[in-house]
Amino acid sequence: MDHTTEQLTTITDTGRVDREKIQKAITMLLEAVGEDPSREGLLDTPKRVAKMYEEMFSGLHSDPKEYFKTVFNEDHEELVFVKDIPFHSMCEHHLVPFYGKAHVAYLPKNGKVTGLSKLARAVETTARRPQLQERITSTVADAIMEMLAPHGAYVIVEAEHMCMTMRGVKKPGAKTVTTAARGVYEEDSVLRNEVMTLLKMD
Repeated sequence: MDHTTEQLTTITDTGRVDREKIQKAITMLLEAVGEDPSREGLLDTPKRVAKMYEEMFSGLHSDPKEYFKTVFNEDHEELVFVKDIPFHSMCEHHLVPFYGKAHVAYLPKNGKVTGLSKLARAVETTARRPQLQERITSTVADAIMEMLAPHGAYVIVEAEHMCMTMRGVKKPGAKTVTTAARGVYEEDSVLRNEVMTLLKMD
């Protein structure tokens, strides 16, 4: 199993978006809001945005389940829990960022485990696309269940949404929490409480 302090590299798959089309769209957007795309400060903005979108939406071309194809048979059937996995995503409703932390737990069956970093990579890949927080939560939990076949999985995601901070209700600092309980975690509140207790520990 990977060591808990393994350095995670950022996923930056590139080359699968139409940069030219994005640049044209950003130019039109700037014109539509009353800006002058030809002024000095905006000349390279379409290129910068296209490059940024290529990175931020790289998860569209990856399947989080791929990270769970490598498994290890260990003499371990107790809780595996990785908490405080940072992520950034883009709200599909307003195309503004939301960001936060994911906490991923599963209870192995028959000693079938995966590398700890794979849990973090699955979160990152799932987040790197136009997304909903609820979908990130359920997608990661379902991928674990399908690929690792554990007794259960429990995923908790907490995030701050810029669509609530910058517009609408304008409530900076408000956090949204979503959960996805699968298998024994869906049925057993004692097991869920174990995860919540560990989550509160420093």
